[in-house]
Amino acid sequence: MNISKNITQGHYYRKQIGSPSWLISWSHASRFRKGIALAKPFAGLRLLDYGCGDGTFPAMLAAQTCRPELILGADLDDGQVNDCSSRLGNGGTLRFCRIDRLIPDGFARSFDVIFCMEVLEHVVDLEPVFQHWKQLAKPGASIIVSVPVETGLALMVKQTARMVAGWRGIGDYPGSVPYTWTEFGRSVFAGEQQHIIRPVHGVDRGSPGYCHKGFNWQWLAGQLRQHFMVDRVVSSPVTWFPPGLGSQVWFVMRVG
Repeated sequence: MNISKNITQGHYYRKQIGSPSWLISWSHASRFRKGIALAKPFAGLRLLDYGCGDGTFPAMLAAQTCRPELILGADLDDGQVNDCSSRLGNGGTLRFCRIDRLIPDGFARSFDVIFCMEVLEHVVDLEPVFQHWKQLAKPGASIIVSVPVETGLALMVKQTARMVAGWRGIGDYPGSVPYTWTEFGRSVFAGEQQHIIRPVHGVDRGSPGYCHKGFNWQWLAGQLRQHFMVDRVVSSPVTWFPPGLGSQVWFVMRVG
C-alpha cells in the first residue's frame, strides 16, 4: 500500500496500523488491504466511505493507480471532517463532508458503491442508517460493510490480545469494557440472536453508541438481509477462514 506521511498521522491509523502490537497492527493493515481489493472493481466510479473516521481508507484509495473517480469520506463529527480536510485535502478525487450534509449537498442517488467499515457495531439504531444508504446509492449500487467478530473463538483471541495490550499500556485497551464470566460464555457460544445486553455509552453527551462488547455479527447479518441483497460474506485478515473465525467479517451487498 502507498502510505503517505499525512495518512500515518491519523489518530485511528496510529492506534491500529501503527500499534506497537504486531497482532493488532497486522489485523488492521490486512483489513485495509481487503477493503482496497474490494474497491478495485469501482475504478472510475463514485465511492462513499460512510463513517470515514480519520480518513485512512479513502486516502489510501486515492493513492492507488486504479481508483474511483470520486472518493468521498463522510463522518458525523465536525472534528473528524475538519482534520481529514486539512491533513489529506478536500477537492478533486478525494473529498470529505459531514454525513448529515450528504443529501443537502446534492449526493442523493450518487454513489456506485458505499463502504462502511467498522461502524455498524457502534450504532444503536440501524434503521436510519440503512434508509440513508438507500437514498445515497444509485439503483443497483453495491454496499460493502465490515464489522469486527466479537463472538466465538475470535473473541477469545481478541480478549487475550486486549488484555496483553492493556498490560503494556497500548492505546485505549486498558479501558476496555470487561465481561462477566456468564457474558463471556454466552458470547463464545453465541448464535444468530443477540446474546447479552450491550452497554450504551455517550448518552450524557447526546451521542449514544455501543462499544465492541456484545456485538454479534450473525445478528447483524439478519438485519442486513432484510434491506439488501447479500452476495458474499467473507473473512479477514485470513480470507480462507469461514466467516466468524477471522477478526473481521465483510458483507458484499447490492441495493435492490
